[in-house]
Order: sequence, then structure tokens, then C-alpha cells
Amino acid sequence: MADILLDAIIDSIKLIPFLLVTYLIMEYIEHKTKEKTKTTIKKSGKYGPFIGSILGIFPQCGFSVLATNLYATRVITLGTLIAVYLSTSDEMLPVFLSETVPIPTIFTILAIKLIVGMIAGFSIDLIIRAKHKEEEEKIIDLCQREHCHCEHGIIKSALKHTLNIFIFILLVTVVINIAIYLIGEETIEGILQNRPILGPIIAGMIGLIPNCASSVILTKMYLENVISVATMVSGLLVGAGVGIAVLFKTNKGIKQNISIIALLYSIGVITGIIMEWMGISI
Repeated sequence: MADILLDAIIDSIKLIPFLLVTYLIMEYIEHKTKEKTKTTIKKSGKYGPFIGSILGIFPQCGFSVLATNLYATRVITLGTLIAVYLSTSDEMLPVFLSETVPIPTIFTILAIKLIVGMIAGFSIDLIIRAKHKEEEEKIIDLCQREHCHCEHGIIKSALKHTLNIFIFILLVTVVINIAIYLIGEETIEGILQNRPILGPIIAGMIGLIPNCASSVILTKMYLENVISVATMVSGLLVGAGVGIAVLFKTNKGIKQNISIIALLYSIGVITGIIMEWMGISI
């Protein structure tokens, strides 16, 4: 139990720099920029899925947290958020490198996640723009929900936001680590083994666990030939790390959040099933 708590604390502390930078940016935008600058930032969002997909492949949960907070205040679009979620690799890359997986194999898997993220992100934004359903929310709305007293200064407000989310992430991580410990990785392996169609569906559910542990479990099972690459990719596409938990904390509207998760899950699972159907193996 002590190891579980220690791991949760370490994983949560790693996110503090990402949280602080995010909130400093958001507070700066709210306090220092004029309306014209805000409009420019929003218009540049049409290229967001491209940038978000590239940033997402770096092995850190922090980018999904950063993207989630920016989406909650509509600094970035839904398409950009989904692109980041889909391309996020969490701990996959470090595990691959530690197991000396061939570089072409690593690049191929990262490329799949990158391409799926870009295609999905641009498609979602295109549909939203066509229907004119992009919802607006000001950064100050988030401040009011968090009761951070933003009028006291950028740094103090950013620190308050960071502390609030850090505590939330820590509690969620502790609970999830305990659950995984009680269930056991062997049980999860038994459920996924040799299930061509059901595998991606279940792997997607594992990917929904808002914790970097899900990417570690799926990657290790792939390396041990317990699951196919398609099953692993399904789970890794859905897996957005702690970003999913932060989404429910910072973004108003539980129905909207559930819809976002359902969309993310559907894209990941469908991609895995298509890969299985095409017989793709890496």
C-alpha cells in the first residue's frame, strides 16, 4: 500500500509543471491580452489538430492535462483536444525504448496514432464549424468555479488553480492504483488474450482509465505477444492519461464530457477493429 501511495504522489508531482504553465498562460490571456489578441488565438485554432497531434506523441500525461484545461476555456477546439488525446503516448515510448524495440516499429505505431489524431481532429472541427455549434466559455468562468480570486494577480491565481487540480489528480490516481493492484495485471491479460474483435473493445475500456498505468499494461502485453498490435493501438488511442479525469473537473456539462469520452472511445476501438480486419501486424 505504501508503494501505491508513493507511486501516486510521484506521478501527480510530475504533472505540476504542466499545470502551472497552463494556468499561467490562461491567466496571462485573461489579464493582459486585449479582445483582438484573444480573437487571433481562437482563429489560429483551425491548425490546432496538427499541432496537438505532434505534441501528444511525447511520452507525458501532461500534454493531455494541458489540452484539457485549454479546451475547458475554449482556447483550443474540440478537434484539437481529441487530436491530443488520440496521439498521446503516455508511457508507451519509454517502455518500448527500455525493451529495445526496433526504431521502425516505434515510428510506425507513433505514426498511426499521429495520423488518426490529425484526421479525427480536423474532421471534428470541420463538422462543428459547419453546424456552428462551437461553444464559447471565457477563462473567467473557470476562475469563478474554482474561486481563485483572479483579481489578486496572475501568479497567485495560477498557483491556486494548480493546487486545486493537483489534489484532485492525486486522489484519483491513488484510487485507480489501488483498483489495478486489487484486480491484478494477470486478470487483465487473461481477459484480452486471443480476442480479435473483443480485444480492441476491452482494450479501449482499459484505455479509459485516467492513469498512465493503462498504457504500461497494454504495451507490456503487446511486447509479450499476449495481445495484437491492433488491440494495443485501440487502448493507446483511447488512453489520454489523467486528462480524462481533469476533463470532468474543469469542463462544465457532464453530458458533454460523456459525449467527448464516447467519441474518443469509438474512434480508438473502430481503428483497432479495422486494423484487425486488414490483418495489420507490426
